[in-house]
Amino acid sequence: MGKRIIQRARGKGGPRYRSPGHRFVGKVSYNLSPDVKSGLIIDIVHDPGRNSPLMIIEFPDGTRRLQIAPESVKVGDIISYGSGLNVGSVLQVSKVGEGMRIFGVETYPGSGPKICRSSGSFATVMGEVQNKIRIKFASGKMKEIDKKCLASIGIPAGSGRREKPWIKAGKKHFAKKARNKLYPNVSGVKMNPVDHPFGGKTKPGIPKSVSRHAPPGRKVGALAPRRMGKRKR
Repeated sequence: MGKRIIQRARGKGGPRYRSPGHRFVGKVSYNLSPDVKSGLIIDIVHDPGRNSPLMIIEFPDGTRRLQIAPESVKVGDIISYGSGLNVGSVLQVSKVGEGMRIFGVETYPGSGPKICRSSGSFATVMGEVQNKIRIKFASGKMKEIDKKCLASIGIPAGSGRREKPWIKAGKKHFAKKARNKLYPNVSGVKMNPVDHPFGGKTKPGIPKSVSRHAPPGRKVGALAPRRMGKRKR
């Protein structure tokens, strides 16, 4: 009898796949109070659950919020709300000029930052289309959002993190362990037949396509594909 594949073990759950949320700093959000005009950056912290640093912003009423830190900000800077086009300013996308780069974009007014939150990611404001604002991602994809959605000016800090090599497998091991990610990732064809449907070398050329009515442990590869192979011209 074969063993349970990783996808099924993850679905069952357990400490191996549980998110270590207790060691994460917290949730990022915008201050939605209409009376807030600015806030002071009192600290920039590292969150094990994120690729970009977080800044702690203190507002005049004494409240504090966590926001994603953009490039070129430092402790002591002022973050404007509703006005200004400085790096880090938070305002509605309708007030952002065409061609400007934004991050931490809301999907609907009041949702909080949902789009372009990882380090180095950004969207470009393209203009107004049918009473909505069109933004363009680095991939070239376009998206239209409400004019009242909030966004931050700039690019999230830490964009050069992928340029630094890991050097050792142990470095990556501890980085993955901080988020409780399964590492290393073993390919199915490198496993034994007992561990994965693609495992073993005694039966080469195992087809990738599988029926939609197959049991869960056999649903790997191409699930009920309409067609397979290279398309002929």
